[in-house]
Amino acid sequence: MNSNASPDAFDVRPGEVEIDLPADFDAGIYFIGTIRTPWKTREECPKNPREAKGAVCTIELDARYRAGLTGIETFSHVVVLYFMNRARRDLIVQVPRHSGVARGTFALRSPVRPNPIALSVARLLQIEGTRLRVSGLDCIDGTPLVDIKPYLATVDAPLGETPPPASTQA
Repeated sequence: MNSNASPDAFDVRPGEVEIDLPADFDAGIYFIGTIRTPWKTREECPKNPREAKGAVCTIELDARYRAGLTGIETFSHVVVLYFMNRARRDLIVQVPRHSGVARGTFALRSPVRPNPIALSVARLLQIEGTRLRVSGLDCIDGTPLVDIKPYLATVDAPLGETPPPASTQA
């Protein structure tokens, strides 16, 4: 395993390719909260937000960012960006368990990537102070929150675009 990988990262599968990561980071981010989910391990966690099957999760926003939620209640969905802090960061080619076919990291939705930032569109169910109850997340309990944005179908859903067949999506 690459020395830059997370200590609890999973082993390399046949066909996967590791890289050496840069010695230093280019930028820093502030984690603005924590995501609470029913899943404690990678094995329990759904593979993607649709597999979460309506599980209710709680976004706990740091109190200093409370004013940033002003007006968020007018939206049915939010875009949630989170940092998959337990994922490997050093694989550039991966072999997903469900397909067994090697693909480049940037052709996958896997959390294993140089910058393990995940994105989900979550249904906003309830707001209680700095806690947002949502459905549609696919992360392990305690995952750091990077950002919350309102989901705008007029901006976020490509007009006239057809997604590829399910068999080509990962």
